[in-house]
Amino acid sequence: MSDKEVDTFSGVETTGHEWDGITELNNPLPRWWLWTWYATIAFSLGYVIYYPAIPLISSYTQGISGETTRSVVEKDLAAAEQAKSGMVQKILDTPLEEIRTDDALFRFATAGGQSLYKVYCTQCHGSGAQGAPGFPNLNDDDWLWGGDLETIYTTIAHGVRNDEDDDARFSDMMAFGEDDMLSGTEIVAVSEFVRKISGQEHNADNATTGIEIFADNCAACHGDDGLGGRDLGAPNLGDALWLYGGSLNEIATQIRTPKHGVMPAWLGRLGEASVKQLTVYIHSLGGGEKELASAE
Repeated sequence: MSDKEVDTFSGVETTGHEWDGITELNNPLPRWWLWTWYATIAFSLGYVIYYPAIPLISSYTQGISGETTRSVVEKDLAAAEQAKSGMVQKILDTPLEEIRTDDALFRFATAGGQSLYKVYCTQCHGSGAQGAPGFPNLNDDDWLWGGDLETIYTTIAHGVRNDEDDDARFSDMMAFGEDDMLSGTEIVAVSEFVRKISGQEHNADNATTGIEIFADNCAACHGDDGLGGRDLGAPNLGDALWLYGGSLNEIATQIRTPKHGVMPAWLGRLGEASVKQLTVYIHSLGGGEKELASAE
């Protein structure tokens, strides 16, 4: 048996290999590292046998456990549904006003309603329910149809101006300019009057001219004082809260060629419990009313 060469600098045996004067030291891996490596190999083999692992042409190895990540998720979802089923049934069985006064139900309803809102409502009303041009702000108390629980429920359940629900909210402002019901001068005059009653800067002469035009064409829906009518979904024109903007041009455009927003009917899509949760959540945002209110 030949003697092993020893590196004079480190005192470690060499493998006997040398490249351009550089020798390779013989430093084997520690035993604990090797056994750990062997253990990981054994674990990997066991994992492949126990769980579904190897993709095939049209399937995969099933493993002996019968478990898949999909089945685990399905079990977790089923357990979650089972856990909340009792509360959901209580939501279904309890009137909206009683949900609001029951602490446990109220917390459950608002948490569920908030989640539903993030999925189905933020696209139009915004993540903070602040609204956008053409989409109402749900945080304030400026309601087109009413802000009590039952009225909010009806609006969410049946929607607004849609073709899918016969009970949808419906209001239709006439196109006073496009249909030649008012001249351009008359539209400007009544627009100035609307700016006057909403406390904005306006042309006084035009606003005075617009009084009679408003009375003849607008008061039937918006009221003699312009404060709106919830039975018809007619906006309050005196609060300076605008769905499509409150500048002279924006008001005139809405009178000339009005826009009509649409909201889907959510009852058939989400179900009774979800609509009630959304109702309680929207009502809790700050503008919810305690009783049915209508503009006089």
